Amino acid sequence: MIFAPASPRCVSAQAGREISRAVPALVALVGVFVEPTVAQVDAALAAGYVPQFSGNESAQACESVTAGPYIKVFHVPPDSAGLDPAEFERSANPYAHATWMLDTVVEGKHGGTGRTFDWNLARALAAARRIIISGGLTPENVGACIRRLRPYGVDVRSGIETDGVKDPVKMRAFVRAVKEADAQA
Repeated sequence: MIFAPASPRCVSAQAGREISRAVPALVALVGVFVEPTVAQVDAALAAGYVPQFSGNESAQACESVTAGPYIKVFHVPPDSAGLDPAEFERSANPYAHATWMLDTVVEGKHGGTGRTFDWNLARALAAARRIIISGGLTPENVGACIRRLRPYGVDVRSGIETDGVKDPVKMRAFVRAVKEADAQA
């Protein structure tokens, strides 16, 4: 659920609680935030959400509001070929309890841009820790991403939409591509 006020997909805390009650047991719920208050994160945690921090939150801020796991999004330039994976990893290491999500940076946005980044940066990271790949994934390219990187997970939004609405045909094609690539890898 998106809890970031600037997003057109933002839901209220009340709607988030109602949705969480309707989700079957053992299904992970993720609450997406951009520089939230402690109270916002506490409300999401109480409703069973794992927080995903998608803004410029410091490691100290993330680590102080949740004692459990969380997702931290790192925004990678579209042309990240020159970035050193070891240097990137050192800068991200203070997020001790995080699963790292790599997404493409686009000025003024915190996700859902539909743009990929150079996956070479992610290759070494995926071999060493749990990472989620986001940014520009579609039914056509998600299989290549999985076969190449073996990420812990993939994240998609615009790649399975038509005119800003989830497209069931694209959603099924995406899941099929993920399953096929996972079986091959």
